[in-house]
Amino acid sequence: MSLIAPPEHASPQRSSSSVGVGGPRHRGLRVGQRISGLVVNGRALYAPVYNENEVRAAAGLTMVIGAVAFSYAYFDHLFLPLKIVTSFFFIEFLTRVTIGFQFSPIRVVSWVMTRNQPPDWVSAKPKRFAWTLGLGMGAAMTVITNVNIHGYLPRSMCLICLTLMWMESVLGLCLGCKIYTLMVRRGWRQTDADIELCAGGVCEVAFASVGNQSTGLASEQR
Repeated sequence: MSLIAPPEHASPQRSSSSVGVGGPRHRGLRVGQRISGLVVNGRALYAPVYNENEVRAAAGLTMVIGAVAFSYAYFDHLFLPLKIVTSFFFIEFLTRVTIGFQFSPIRVVSWVMTRNQPPDWVSAKPKRFAWTLGLGMGAAMTVITNVNIHGYLPRSMCLICLTLMWMESVLGLCLGCKIYTLMVRRGWRQTDADIELCAGGVCEVAFASVGNQSTGLASEQR
């Protein structure tokens, strides 16, 4: 992915050619990083973004931590590590959703792991939506494990969480982007100006699908 972006310590003004008088207006988002003059693949991005490399590295770290805790609980019937990890995951995802991924503990490690790689910027809002789902599952697992509920329920939820983390880290599959695309295609919600570029290009597919449907409907009405 080609990238033209200023260093993080610089704050150049956007040129009139990249913004325009009638440029898109974006609602304020409390999370994500706004980069002035950011252009990805020839397209100017205005909404908050995240580095996809850091996000995938963080997903891999949470998967490893969760897999270790799950293994202790499943094979050795030692549940204390799982209780600690689920509580930590709840705090981790709560931090990501409320004040931003850049302030989460795991993000610090993922930044160290990926700091020498060129950034791969994607819109922040779909990631925040996916992490909101993770927050819900983390809250449920925190309650389930700390009240000593054992059996198929916590085991199944753990496996689902591990699978989602694996898909994010290895395949780069953004669950929030996929769900958003489905909702747009079904007409359950309108396109959002804060969602400009998603991992795998799924947002662009949604926009194109809606655009083709609108064009076809306009042609039929003529």
